[in-house]
Amino acid sequence: MPFLIAAVVLVGVLCAADLILTVGVIRRLRDHAERLALLSGEGGIAVGDEVGEFSVATVDGRLVVTRDALSEDAGGTVVAFFSPDCEPCEETLSRFVPYAAELRAGGCPVLAAVVGDPGEQTDAFVAALSPVAHVVAERHPDGPLSAAFRIGAVPTVLRVAPDATGRVVVTDADVRLDTSAAAAA
Repeated sequence: MPFLIAAVVLVGVLCAADLILTVGVIRRLRDHAERLALLSGEGGIAVGDEVGEFSVATVDGRLVVTRDALSEDAGGTVVAFFSPDCEPCEETLSRFVPYAAELRAGGCPVLAAVVGDPGEQTDAFVAALSPVAHVVAERHPDGPLSAAFRIGAVPTVLRVAPDATGRVVVTDADVRLDTSAAAAA
Protein backbone atom coordinates (compact mmCIF):
# COMPACT_ATOMS: atom_id res chain seq x y z
CA MET A 1 0.00 0.00 0.00
CA PRO A 2 2.76 2.56 0.79
CA PHE A 3 4.20 1.83 -2.66
CA LEU A 4 0.88 2.75 -4.30
CA ILE A 5 0.62 6.00 -2.33
CA ALA A 6 4.18 6.96 -3.27
CA ALA A 7 3.45 6.23 -6.95
CA VAL A 8 0.28 8.37 -6.91
CA VAL A 9 2.12 11.25 -5.21
CA LEU A 10 4.97 11.00 -7.74
CA VAL A 11 2.53 11.05 -10.67
CA GLY A 12 0.77 14.07 -9.11
CA VAL A 13 4.07 15.96 -8.72
CA LEU A 14 5.07 15.13 -12.30
CA CYS A 15 1.69 16.34 -13.61
CA ALA A 16 1.98 19.60 -11.66
CA ALA A 17 5.50 20.18 -12.99
CA ASP A 18 4.33 19.43 -16.53
CA LEU A 19 1.45 21.89 -16.13
CA ILE A 20 3.78 24.65 -14.92
CA LEU A 21 6.17 24.07 -17.82
CA THR A 22 3.32 24.02 -20.34
CA VAL A 23 1.97 27.35 -19.07
CA GLY A 24 5.48 28.82 -19.40
CA VAL A 25 5.84 27.55 -22.97
CA ILE A 26 2.43 28.97 -23.92
CA ARG A 27 3.43 32.39 -22.57
CA ARG A 28 6.67 32.34 -24.55
CA LEU A 29 4.84 31.30 -27.72
CA ARG A 30 2.40 34.18 -27.35
CA ASP A 31 5.27 36.61 -26.82
CA HIS A 32 7.07 35.26 -29.90
CA ALA A 33 3.88 35.42 -31.97
CA GLU A 34 3.48 39.11 -31.07
CA ARG A 35 7.10 39.83 -31.98
CA LEU A 36 6.83 37.95 -35.27
CA ALA A 37 3.69 39.87 -36.15
CA LEU A 38 5.58 43.12 -35.50
CA LEU A 39 8.53 42.01 -37.63
CA SER A 40 6.48 40.49 -40.45
CA GLY A 41 5.58 43.84 -41.92
CA GLU A 42 1.97 42.82 -42.50
CA GLY A 43 -0.31 45.77 -43.06
CA GLY A 44 2.52 48.27 -43.36
CA ILE A 45 2.24 51.57 -45.18
CA ALA A 46 3.21 51.69 -48.87
CA VAL A 47 4.31 54.35 -51.34
CA GLY A 48 1.38 56.63 -52.13
CA ASP A 49 -0.48 55.85 -48.91
CA GLU A 50 -1.61 58.80 -46.83
CA VAL A 51 -0.17 59.17 -43.34
CA GLY A 52 -2.82 59.08 -40.60
CA GLU A 53 -3.52 61.87 -38.13
CA PHE A 54 -1.20 62.11 -35.13
CA SER A 55 0.12 64.55 -32.57
CA VAL A 56 3.18 63.58 -30.51
CA ALA A 57 5.69 65.43 -28.37
CA THR A 58 9.41 64.95 -28.79
CA VAL A 59 11.35 63.49 -25.87
CA ASP A 60 12.93 66.86 -25.10
CA GLY A 61 9.44 68.44 -24.93
CA ARG A 62 10.41 71.31 -27.23
CA LEU A 63 8.29 70.28 -30.20
CA VAL A 64 4.89 68.77 -30.87
CA VAL A 65 4.91 67.00 -34.22
CA THR A 66 1.69 66.58 -36.19
CA ARG A 67 0.80 65.32 -39.64
CA ASP A 68 0.07 68.91 -40.66
CA ALA A 69 3.61 69.93 -39.68
CA LEU A 70 4.96 67.29 -42.08
CA SER A 71 2.99 68.88 -44.92
CA GLU A 72 4.80 72.19 -44.45
CA ASP A 73 8.06 70.91 -45.97
CA ALA A 74 7.56 70.31 -49.69
CA GLY A 75 10.96 68.59 -49.88
CA GLY A 76 9.79 65.85 -47.55
CA THR A 77 10.69 64.45 -44.18
CA VAL A 78 12.53 61.24 -43.35
CA VAL A 79 10.76 59.25 -40.64
CA ALA A 80 12.38 56.25 -38.95
CA PHE A 81 11.15 53.70 -36.43
CA PHE A 82 13.45 51.69 -34.15
CA SER A 83 13.04 49.33 -31.20
CA PRO A 84 15.78 48.48 -28.72
CA ASP A 85 14.42 44.91 -28.57
CA CYS A 86 15.33 44.30 -32.22
CA GLU A 87 18.83 43.25 -33.33
CA PRO A 88 18.50 44.61 -36.89
CA CYS A 89 17.56 47.98 -35.38
CA GLU A 90 21.01 48.32 -33.81
CA GLU A 91 22.72 47.79 -37.16
CA THR A 92 20.32 50.14 -38.95
CA LEU A 93 20.76 52.76 -36.23
CA SER A 94 24.52 52.81 -36.78
CA ARG A 95 23.95 53.54 -40.50
CA PHE A 96 20.98 55.87 -39.94
CA VAL A 97 22.73 58.33 -37.60
CA PRO A 98 25.34 59.57 -40.14
CA TYR A 99 22.69 59.52 -42.89
CA ALA A 100 20.34 61.64 -40.77
CA ALA A 101 23.15 64.01 -39.82
CA GLU A 102 23.85 64.62 -43.50
CA LEU A 103 20.14 65.15 -44.19
CA ARG A 104 19.73 67.57 -41.32
CA ALA A 105 22.80 69.53 -42.39
CA GLY A 106 21.18 69.87 -45.80
CA GLY A 107 17.97 71.22 -44.26
CA CYS A 108 15.84 68.07 -44.53
CA PRO A 109 13.76 67.38 -41.40
CA VAL A 110 14.25 64.01 -39.72
CA LEU A 111 11.84 62.39 -37.27
CA ALA A 112 12.71 59.21 -35.38
CA ALA A 113 10.56 57.06 -33.10
CA VAL A 114 11.94 54.69 -30.51
CA VAL A 115 9.33 52.06 -29.70
CA GLY A 116 9.80 50.13 -26.46
CA ASP A 117 9.58 50.17 -22.71
CA PRO A 118 11.56 52.94 -21.05
CA GLY A 119 14.92 51.75 -19.86
CA GLU A 120 18.62 51.77 -20.45
CA GLN A 121 18.42 50.40 -24.01
CA THR A 122 15.67 52.83 -25.04
CA ASP A 123 17.65 55.71 -23.52
CA ALA A 124 20.71 54.68 -25.55
CA PHE A 125 18.68 54.81 -28.80
CA VAL A 126 17.22 58.21 -27.86
CA ALA A 127 20.68 59.55 -27.01
CA ALA A 128 22.11 58.35 -30.35
CA LEU A 129 19.24 59.85 -32.36
CA SER A 130 18.73 63.16 -30.53
CA PRO A 131 21.62 65.05 -32.18
CA VAL A 132 20.37 64.21 -35.70
CA ALA A 133 16.57 63.98 -35.43
CA HIS A 134 13.47 65.03 -33.57
CA VAL A 135 12.93 61.97 -31.38
CA VAL A 136 9.63 60.56 -30.14
CA ALA A 137 9.43 57.70 -27.64
CA GLU A 138 6.49 55.32 -27.72
CA ARG A 139 5.92 52.55 -25.21
CA HIS A 140 3.89 50.29 -27.46
CA PRO A 141 4.01 49.43 -31.17
CA ASP A 142 0.47 50.79 -31.46
CA GLY A 143 1.37 54.28 -30.21
CA PRO A 144 0.00 57.32 -32.07
CA LEU A 145 2.96 57.77 -34.44
CA SER A 146 3.35 54.05 -35.20
CA ALA A 147 -0.40 53.77 -35.78
CA ALA A 148 -0.46 56.80 -38.10
CA PHE A 149 2.28 55.21 -40.22
CA ARG A 150 0.83 51.68 -39.87
CA ILE A 151 4.21 50.34 -38.83
CA GLY A 152 4.24 46.57 -39.11
CA ALA A 153 7.98 46.03 -38.74
CA VAL A 154 11.03 47.69 -37.30
CA PRO A 155 13.42 49.07 -38.33
CA THR A 156 11.49 51.13 -40.87
CA VAL A 157 12.80 54.21 -42.65
CA LEU A 158 10.36 56.20 -44.81
CA ARG A 159 10.28 59.46 -46.70
CA VAL A 160 7.03 61.43 -46.64
CA ALA A 161 6.02 64.59 -48.44
CA PRO A 162 2.86 66.44 -49.42
CA ASP A 163 1.39 65.39 -52.75
CA ALA A 164 -0.20 67.74 -55.32
CA THR A 165 -3.38 67.93 -53.25
CA GLY A 166 -1.53 68.65 -49.98
CA ARG A 167 -2.03 65.20 -48.45
CA VAL A 168 1.02 63.85 -46.62
CA VAL A 169 1.89 60.59 -48.38
CA VAL A 170 4.75 58.12 -48.34
CA THR A 171 7.10 58.85 -51.25
CA ASP A 172 9.69 56.17 -50.40
CA ALA A 173 8.96 53.15 -48.21
CA ASP A 174 12.49 51.74 -48.42
CA VAL A 175 14.99 54.55 -47.87
CA ARG A 176 18.47 53.30 -48.72
CA LEU A 177 20.93 54.25 -45.99
CA ASP A 178 23.94 53.05 -47.96
CA THR A 179 23.64 55.93 -50.44
CA SER A 180 24.53 59.55 -49.89
CA ALA A 181 21.75 61.51 -48.24
CA ALA A 182 22.24 64.31 -50.76
CA ALA A 183 21.81 61.89 -53.66
CA ALA A 184 18.73 60.33 -52.05
CA ALA A 185 17.03 63.69 -51.53
